[in-house]
Formats: sequence, C-alpha cells, structure tokens
Amino acid sequence: MKRRFIQCDVFSDVPGKGNGLAVVLDGEGLSTEDMLGFAAWTNLAETTFLLAPTTPEADYRVRIFTPGREMLFAGHPTLGSCMSWLHAGGQPATSGIVRQECAIGIVEIDVSGKNPAFVAPDTNIAEMPKDARALRQSAMGLNDAQIKSTVHLNNGPEWFLFELHSAEDVLAVDSGTTQWPEHFGTTLIGAHPAGHECDYEVRNIAPSSGMSEDPITGSLNSAIAKWLAREGRLTEELLIAQGTVINRLGRVYLKRDLVDDHKLWIGGAVNIVIEGTVDI
Repeated sequence: MKRRFIQCDVFSDVPGKGNGLAVVLDGEGLSTEDMLGFAAWTNLAETTFLLAPTTPEADYRVRIFTPGREMLFAGHPTLGSCMSWLHAGGQPATSGIVRQECAIGIVEIDVSGKNPAFVAPDTNIAEMPKDARALRQSAMGLNDAQIKSTVHLNNGPEWFLFELHSAEDVLAVDSGTTQWPEHFGTTLIGAHPAGHECDYEVRNIAPSSGMSEDPITGSLNSAIAKWLAREGRLTEELLIAQGTVINRLGRVYLKRDLVDDHKLWIGGAVNIVIEGTVDI
C-alpha cells in the first residue's frame, strides 16, 4: 500500500544540519513488526507513524521507533511529526495548539510562533547512582576535577547527565574511543561564556538508537529544562547548542510559559526536506 511520507529536519534553521526524521502519515493498518521493519530500513535515529487518536482530547496519535525499538516519547519526533501533520493538511481542534497522543499521554505543541514548541513532560530528577557515575566517568575518561555536578533524569527515556565547567570542556570530550554496551549512554552539558550566541552546549553520547552521538535530542533537552528550572537557572529563555562536534547546527529553545510558570516549552525549527509516498 502506498502511504504518504515526509522526511524532515528538526532543531536547525539550516536544512540538513539538524536531526532527520521519517514520518509515515498514514500509519493505520500497520503492525508493530511492520513499523519496526520500516524504521530499521530508514536507518534514521527515529521514524514515526501517525494514526487516528484514541481520545477526543488529541488531534492525532503517534508511535515512535528507533531502528531497534519503540520509544515512549522523544522530542524531535514530536515536533517533526506535528509539523508534518500540519503540512499534510491536519487541522487542530484548538487554533495554535496541537495535541499529540503518544505512549506517555497527551503532549501539547504550540504552533503559533516562529518555531513549534512542545510542553516538557514530567521529569523525575534524582541523584545519579554512584556505580552509574563511576562506570560512565571511566568510559568517557573524565576526572573529578572536570565535573561540576551530576544528575539522573527520567522523562520516559533516562539520562545520566554530567555537567562540566564549560562548553569548551564539553566539546573537548573525545567520544571516539568509548566502547558501549547496548543502550548505554552519557550526556554532557556546559555553559558558554557570556555574550555567546548560545547559553549551553549539550552532547548525547551513544544514545539508545545506536549512533555514536545524537545530533540533537529534544527529550534530553526537555529533561534538562526541568532540571535547570528546579535549580533556578531557567528564569528566561535559554538557547542550547547540540551537534557541534558532528558538524550539525542544532538549536533548542527552552522557555517558561508566560502564564503558567510551571509549564516549560521546548522549541526549534522544522524543515520539510522530502515529500512523497512509500510502499509499505
């Protein structure tokens, strides 16, 4: 069956410098095995399949797959799926707000501004277990003096975040020599100096999709936003850079809602790159 298909680029103003996403707009009738097989074939970090919602609260439903497994939630597939759905003629029930149903529930996406932005889902913020820290610190070749703080975050995916003293320190980490077990990963963040275009540099080393480094990770930056807010460091809009080491120009906006101070928005550009049909 021929199904409508879009390949888009997320979290960069420059097409091809963000994070690629495959979107099958007509996902009805496909089995989980069909979806997983097609996601493996695209060989992208994530592929999504759009379906009719199961609740009247949602505008559509999405299932998200890496080449090897289904994910409960992910950030760049949320924005890319939303903008692909709108591009294909989708009409939200509420003007300016798209409500996406996924495995973690309903996610709101604000499409009223220049760039779409989703509401950061609830995130569990906890101390990083000592054994997890030691394992990752050794694998990445980090010493105690390089590390400012550590935290364990979970918003569907889980993140073992090391805050280094600067963005320069983050960019200097060599991920090429690491040997990772399956689904083993480490995330890094460091502040840029005052006056820089971006506030923080982020890297996601060895994500669960199997790549050595993820270009731009919306769900990670969503969890980081929750953590920074709790730390009192997200008082206004922040701009995150990611993908620099692998020649991407990832830019993720983190900001508080103007009305509801507890609501955080995670946004970035989406570019439609390929449009057509696929036979699945």
